[in-house]
Amino acid sequence: MSALTLSPVAEKNLVRLLAGIQFCHIVDFMILMPLGPQLMRLLDITPAQFGLLVAAYTLSAGITGFLCAFIIDRFDRRRLLLSVFAGFLLATLACGFAWDFHSLLVARLLAGMFGGILGANVLAFLGDCIPEERRGAATGRVMAAFSFAAVAGVPLGIFLATHFSWRTPFVFVAATGLVLALLALRVLPSIPAHDKSPVNIRGTLHAVFSVGNHWRAFALIAALMLAGFSVIPFISPYMVKNVGLSESQLALIYFCGGLATLFTAPLIGRLSDRLGKARTVQILGAISLLPLFAITHLPALALPWVLITTTVFMVFISGRLIPTIALVTAASSTDLRGRFLSMNAALQQLAASAAAFLPTLVLAQDAQGHLLNYDIVGYGAMAMTLLAMWLAGKVLIKS
Repeated sequence: MSALTLSPVAEKNLVRLLAGIQFCHIVDFMILMPLGPQLMRLLDITPAQFGLLVAAYTLSAGITGFLCAFIIDRFDRRRLLLSVFAGFLLATLACGFAWDFHSLLVARLLAGMFGGILGANVLAFLGDCIPEERRGAATGRVMAAFSFAAVAGVPLGIFLATHFSWRTPFVFVAATGLVLALLALRVLPSIPAHDKSPVNIRGTLHAVFSVGNHWRAFALIAALMLAGFSVIPFISPYMVKNVGLSESQLALIYFCGGLATLFTAPLIGRLSDRLGKARTVQILGAISLLPLFAITHLPALALPWVLITTTVFMVFISGRLIPTIALVTAASSTDLRGRFLSMNAALQQLAASAAAFLPTLVLAQDAQGHLLNYDIVGYGAMAMTLLAMWLAGKVLIKS
């Protein structure tokens, strides 16, 4: 089955809506990280517990994404996306009403459960509705949600948390998502189920995991998650405790980085269509090694130098995901795409969960509260980047 044919206007509206849904999803995930210093202080959370909060979201998303793979192609894409988005918004709202570490942990598990399925459905819509020759650019526009989340959503969330409460950003995300859900009722096209046969767990596993190209795509996304999310969750604590920034200045990091990537993400998407997805992953991966090293070794510096370092880091760390996701989306045939992407999203979330948790095994704090051994985490991320660059050249485009 080829991509669903949409008019140019309908295609643009769909991409914008999917980007908006991704915006809510990413803000919900990202906002916890800059809130780290505040949560650690107000809820008496240790670095290990904070890492667990980050990991819980992605762990839950990975597990539910894996389970969803067995049924995702058996539902109308529109109906499934709307149902999952509604559950996601309710879980996000619950995060804002948590009262301690354990209640917040449960709420994050629920948000991750729906968020993991949501991400797979967004990619499935791109695969089903956008032709391969325009999919890189469309993926770049949807991935720009990461940038817009950083430039607008996260700084606004930090502002709300600073002036009101750490709970307020979660209420803001839920309210924004409600508006998008109402728009989705009008914009999302109906895509009938691709597979109406009885549920066959063994058959699904065999269909997805018997394809060598799927394994290469899985390995690529796992390596890239380990290369990024081992470093990202601990940037805010490191900047406050080691570099000397205030909690309010963290918003500038996300604003500057997001503003830059808001422009670079679409450019990288178009570049991947011209140069090829795999080659673009390799180029951006090589460039990203320098900011990975810099940000995990950053000493106390003046704010402008910190912002330059973090902005370059965000541009290339988020940028290399764009051609990677476009490459992975095209690594499966249409009849297996939903199941493959759901499995891939599950693995992506599980890898991100492992990436957020593994650094807690080596990270520590000294008597002054400084974060120790962040440089070791950086070396591991650089090694995973090199592995991802090699794997990118092994993934074949199927559709």
